[in-house]
Amino acid sequence: MSEPLVMTQDDGIAKIILNRPAVFNAFDHDMVERLARHVVMLAADDSVRGVVISGEGKGFCAGGDLKWISEFPLGPSVAFHKLSASFHQAILEIRRMPKPVIAAINGIAAGGGFSLALACDFRVMARSATLRQAYTSNGLCIDGGGTFTLPKIVGLARALEIVGFDAPISSEKASTWGLATKVVDDGHALEEAMNMARKLSKGSLSSFGWSKQLLTDSFNTAFEAQIERERLGLCSCAEHPDGKEGMRAFLDRRNPVFGN
Repeated sequence: MSEPLVMTQDDGIAKIILNRPAVFNAFDHDMVERLARHVVMLAADDSVRGVVISGEGKGFCAGGDLKWISEFPLGPSVAFHKLSASFHQAILEIRRMPKPVIAAINGIAAGGGFSLALACDFRVMARSATLRQAYTSNGLCIDGGGTFTLPKIVGLARALEIVGFDAPISSEKASTWGLATKVVDDGHALEEAMNMARKLSKGSLSSFGWSKQLLTDSFNTAFEAQIERERLGLCSCAEHPDGKEGMRAFLDRRNPVFGN
């Protein structure tokens, strides 16, 4: 039996492949628990400077495995409670990780797969790939942080449209709405996401990490508290070797070399 999730590392970039292609990489508890465990480990690994998440086969991730949930001995409510505990841990680690996380959306991303993609910092979509909220069509509500990230990306009115009508979102529409960072030809989403991760890895992770945290927290932080956090972050970056190198390089009129 194949592993439900495969993780590899190459030159500082970690690649996580969801590996249940027969069910479009829908996650049962085993898969999502492994996802959470790997993401926690990668967040703390200083040798990793970027993470790419994709799916095996024709799908990115179809969300929670409703067959597994419906057959759970203690009922669907307990199944969702168990599943979301690990899923939400993975989502939180992705949002708090001080390094870029990129979703390579090679096919359908629906339900929890939709929320997982939105939790990533960047989304590269194959041209034929689609996004679908899917929860409400199954009588459920969004989890995985989707109710936080979706309206921040597309606005409240568009988010309500997506929730209410649950129409599939093409890559072209996703790009127009800001849900896709980049759209590429089919078969090239993972390659482009890896290239993007390598490019980002050459930058300062201290700078990116602080900026990512500040931007994420800005939606539920008072203005006075936010600008104080900005000051703390700026001072921390200035004391970091990357900050010192960046300022020296600016004064020397050369390109900085980060991460040494």
